[in-house]
Amino acid sequence: MEPIVALLIGNGGREHALAWKLARSPLVSKIYVAPGTGGTESKGPECKIENVNIGVCDFEKLVQFSLEKKVNLAVPGPELPLVQGIETHFRKAGIPCFGPSLLAARMEGSKVFAKNFMHRNNIPTAVYRIFSNYDEAVQFVNTCSFDIVIKADGLAGGKGVIIPQTKHEATTALRDIMLNEDFGAAGKTVVIEELLVGEELSILTFTDGYTCRSLPPAQDHKRAFDGDLGPNTGGMGAYAPAPIATSQLVNQIHSTIIQPTVDGMRIEGYPLVGILFTGLMITPQGPRVLEYNVRFGDPETQAVLPLLDSDLAEIIVAALERRLDSIDISVSDKFSCAVVCVAGGYPGSYPKGDPITFSETSNENVHIFHAGTSLKNGQIVTNGGRVLAVNATGETVESAVKLAYEGVKTVQYKDMFFRKDIAHHALKPSNAFKESLTYETAGVSVDNGNQFVQRIKEMVKSTRRPGADADIGGFGGVFDLKRAGWEDPLLVSATDGVGSKLLIALHTNKHDTVGIDLVAMNVNDLVVQGAEPLIFLDYFATGKLDLAISTSFVKGVVNGCKQAGCALVGGETSEMPGLYHEGHYDANGTSVGAVSRQTMLPNYEAFRSGDVLLGLASDGVHSNGYSLVRRIVEVSGLDYNSKCPWDDSTSLGFSLLTPTRIYVKPLLQIIKKGLVNGMAHITGGGLVENVPRMLPKKFKAVIDANTWKVPEVFKWLQRTGNVPISDMARTFNMGIGMVVVVPSEHAEEAIQDLFNSGETVYRIGTLADNTDEEQCNLLNLEKWNDHY
Repeated sequence: MEPIVALLIGNGGREHALAWKLARSPLVSKIYVAPGTGGTESKGPECKIENVNIGVCDFEKLVQFSLEKKVNLAVPGPELPLVQGIETHFRKAGIPCFGPSLLAARMEGSKVFAKNFMHRNNIPTAVYRIFSNYDEAVQFVNTCSFDIVIKADGLAGGKGVIIPQTKHEATTALRDIMLNEDFGAAGKTVVIEELLVGEELSILTFTDGYTCRSLPPAQDHKRAFDGDLGPNTGGMGAYAPAPIATSQLVNQIHSTIIQPTVDGMRIEGYPLVGILFTGLMITPQGPRVLEYNVRFGDPETQAVLPLLDSDLAEIIVAALERRLDSIDISVSDKFSCAVVCVAGGYPGSYPKGDPITFSETSNENVHIFHAGTSLKNGQIVTNGGRVLAVNATGETVESAVKLAYEGVKTVQYKDMFFRKDIAHHALKPSNAFKESLTYETAGVSVDNGNQFVQRIKEMVKSTRRPGADADIGGFGGVFDLKRAGWEDPLLVSATDGVGSKLLIALHTNKHDTVGIDLVAMNVNDLVVQGAEPLIFLDYFATGKLDLAISTSFVKGVVNGCKQAGCALVGGETSEMPGLYHEGHYDANGTSVGAVSRQTMLPNYEAFRSGDVLLGLASDGVHSNGYSLVRRIVEVSGLDYNSKCPWDDSTSLGFSLLTPTRIYVKPLLQIIKKGLVNGMAHITGGGLVENVPRMLPKKFKAVIDANTWKVPEVFKWLQRTGNVPISDMARTFNMGIGMVVVVPSEHAEEAIQDLFNSGETVYRIGTLADNTDEEQCNLLNLEKWNDHY
């Protein structure tokens, strides 16, 4: 490998720390820093470092300089050049750039884009609303019932986040941002979100778009004064690893937030190669994302890089070559603390040009990273608000903090200011810091479960019917058969789930229709036996109970029960952290029905050759074959938010979530009239496998595939996935959700009754004597090819 000549772009403490770390790599022969700080001009171990007087957004000059100096690695530090597309300029010049593309940089450049990305990809974050109209934003603030945070959409120099204490402060902030344009175009649109309470955590993750490798979790201190008081700043100090970040919590964050974020960016077409900075709030309900950055954090970098034992240059090259999974990243088991020293008056107005003096320190574990400094006539002077960061490492948090503050004493300049309580969250009394284990801290919220029950009680009551009070909250559901008019019935039960269709519900954040699916898959299996569905019970299992998702799901279950005429009498909500990813869930349902002994179906004795097969139209894919559906969507180049190819009035995901049709009430009507010999619910296996399940061995179904029109969704699936017609027939319902066998003399009456009930009915075939193995002959199957 040829020696690395690096161009590091930026002029802060982060860039000094990066230059310091890269200079220690044997792979690196030279580091140019544009424009650099007073510290990056110093000698000693950093002698390979040289400042270049070019601005961070002067892309033409930066590229031209790089070509002249044979630079073969560009490392942008600050957010502004990244959001303005610096990576594109270097890539076009053939120079590897360790930073995001212009598209990927939107994750930092736009709070609106980032929040909507989190929503699309089920990344846990605060409840939020987006406003571009000042009056509408004020109206929302004045009516919302929770504490809020206001965020300018675009870059605002680290000052675009406001936490108002009163509604008056909130409306004043909105006026300053949206009308007075305090942040310019960055404040034309704002995000207003719920104020999350807990401890903050920052994680810097190397990624090549696939693999993720994180540095120790750090905790930043944004407020200017001790005790987390005063105005927000760019950061007054940081320490790592934060003891709150237990291995279990870090694993949870990686599996539910960081990896899904990197995967989501790649899937949506803007893979991230560089650093993902994830700002988190560790709430009582679990970790929630506050923000994304797409570069090294400041001052977190000054805290975590001294803990990195591996070669930083080697990691960067591996990421750029998309082989980050091929290397191991070694991190020290020590602790690190960085104390930021600022100019007097920061974050307000402050002077520049004050001389800085340094006393020598012989401790090799202390490092001073320059931020707002410059060289003036050979003297290092202040040149910014955050002047420098003093870092130290130690065997414990306490020793690292103590050594860092000893290092601060070696620095002097006029009106120098710094917080004196960096890492105070970690330095609480030991018994106060020790985790108190409860069911809640283990990931299960009893309060959330109780609140969920209260939310759905009224919905459940709406499914009442004779024999069931449809109340929940006890130990089981009760049904009174006599009150329902049954004297000596047979009880029939069915149990089923929704399957991988749930993953589309998660992608689209639409959960009510799959609740209908759960009911439909069960009650349709009851009615084919002639049974009237009486009661329904559901089971909802999740890693972390989300009240909005679970309530929406049960709303769908209630809707399905009403369509089927059965009562929702009970269920189980199971919160199982570790078994399911947070936000994911599974569901199962059980229905119980009753049928008179004399009317149990299928009626084998009544079947005759020549009986007519009626096909009841489906509403789409229903709830089977979704593993194939999702694979076809993957190869189509579309996502679930894309416009639906067969219905431009909706999205692809919403169309695929069309629920399974419930046929119960129309079918019970013709069953009670004695018009039905047998029925088959067309689920997984299609017509060829489900129709034979109702037939005596001596009969076969002869079905003409040309007697109904195949819905457009199946045409698109077959064409896009190049699926053989025979596989389509064995996987999907192909437009027929229920097949009914009626005597030929009753066919017209049955068709008319079903039509009057709102069903679309086709004569699709007849019964015939069976002389071979196949009990379902699909004729004219090749005709379906004419549709495609």
